[in-house]
Amino acid sequence: MVLDQGLNAGTASPPRRFRMGEWWVDSATNELGRGGETVRIEPKAMEVLVLLAGRAGRVVTREELFAAVWPGVVVGDEAITQSVIKLRRALGDNPRDPSYIETISKRGYRLIASVQQDISAPLAPGQAASGMPRPPPAHGRNRVVLVGGVLMAMLAAAYFVQSNPESVVDIEFGDRGQSAPITVTVLPFESSGAEGEQAYLARGISNDLMTDLSRHPGLRLIEASGPGTASPSAPGARYVVSGSVQRLSDTLRINIRLIDAETKQQLWSARFERPFGDLFTVQDEIIRKLTDVLPGQLSDAARERLAKRYTSSLEAYDHFLRGQALFLVRQPRQNEEARERYRMALELDPKFARAYAGLAMTYAIDFRLRESGDRDAALTRAFELAETARLIDPDIPEVHWALGFVHTQNRRHEEALRSLRRAIELNRSFADGYALMGGIYTYIGEPAKAIPLVRTAMQLNPGSGYLYFLVLGRAYLFENDIEQALINLREAVTRNPADLETRVFLAAAMVAAGNVGAAEWEAEEIRSLAGGFELRRWLQTYPLTHARHTEKLVGLLAQAGL
Repeated sequence: MVLDQGLNAGTASPPRRFRMGEWWVDSATNELGRGGETVRIEPKAMEVLVLLAGRAGRVVTREELFAAVWPGVVVGDEAITQSVIKLRRALGDNPRDPSYIETISKRGYRLIASVQQDISAPLAPGQAASGMPRPPPAHGRNRVVLVGGVLMAMLAAAYFVQSNPESVVDIEFGDRGQSAPITVTVLPFESSGAEGEQAYLARGISNDLMTDLSRHPGLRLIEASGPGTASPSAPGARYVVSGSVQRLSDTLRINIRLIDAETKQQLWSARFERPFGDLFTVQDEIIRKLTDVLPGQLSDAARERLAKRYTSSLEAYDHFLRGQALFLVRQPRQNEEARERYRMALELDPKFARAYAGLAMTYAIDFRLRESGDRDAALTRAFELAETARLIDPDIPEVHWALGFVHTQNRRHEEALRSLRRAIELNRSFADGYALMGGIYTYIGEPAKAIPLVRTAMQLNPGSGYLYFLVLGRAYLFENDIEQALINLREAVTRNPADLETRVFLAAAMVAAGNVGAAEWEAEEIRSLAGGFELRRWLQTYPLTHARHTEKLVGLLAQAGL
């Protein structure tokens, strides 16, 4: 008989043993078997299989899988993808022409095999379970050219993200509630003014709007592909906020729209034309309206928290936004200019916590941008400033991230992880928090934990820059998945050809792949970027603390002539 449909609502416990197609399944021992063959799978993969079997023939969405298999923890789509990959391997199932698990594009998965609770007698070949009509053969559907193309694209994507860690890193924050979070993105606002003068303002307003919305516990924020892409987007987000900003002298114009990406319906739009001095008031008004229109209700206290400004000084805010734009360049001159902007913001508002955090970051990377910099003095100053920011306002995730980054540069990795966990508690959609946490796990010798964290960061921020690819490629190198390491490190180099660290790890990966000639060419590029480069001296200030991984890196790069 078919598994009891009451299982779908959680009214009964899943059966310990059942038959699925030609396999028997024992959920208590996490085993699958057929004939004389027995395969053991990990517990999370078994939970996914039991849920799919309990709803055989019907689509199970990713949100339902998250709620049932990973309740109360924060994981990315990578967790589900890996579980399905492992199930398909165990079952010998072909994702292009499945007999067991079918991928439903943009929705989830469906078990298409017959399911029986009584496994005492074997099924005849091709026999369907009682009452369970088998769906049409998958190969018949695959004859449609368009569907075939989509499946091929999905297969390629699954291959690209496969990391095969022994287990997914779960970051526990308590009960997330029974309902799946609402996914929202804020596309980078367009600047209607002169690019050099107003782009920073448009970017700052859209980024702050994203940060404000992330304080809502019922929302999951997915960052959009950044400015410079042909078509900014955020795959997976149900609701999309977009807009434009123009400043004409002392007048500010903001156009904003909220669209349901699933139905393509515009839910709300508005145009604001106010004195520039009313910027904070307009931002607060936008937040209040968005939280009214989006599903879910907020208490008055929650609304106040969402509308909380980082500073009451508009001029200080302007200096801060300009500093942020300069800091992202990560070059010595721009870093100095960013530091000066943060200082100017603090002169106007000495309690501006995010300006303190920004100032801390300029010191934290100073000794890396300038070889002559005093590392110890710079990091001491960075810690003092980041700690000041935390004391002023401990409820800002970026402040804890800055503190975590400073701890990382000081090789205080446990302290850094604590700061980053706090940042993610405050904003579960904080992509940079997951990415830096993943980087730290690689530094301490646990790259398998890094991979799902960085994948989560990439999902939350599809437009991530080169750093995410660097961190992911580095983890794959130490996990000995050289093919994946090369894919990601080459992408990082494409996005930032001048980054020394990326080229160091790319050279090592090329040696590991047996391409010593290409690695030697990379070594020449490294010397052209940093004349007199010495690996041992570079490693003295690098946060990698795992001795075996350090030895591996040195050994690989020695073959490249470094």
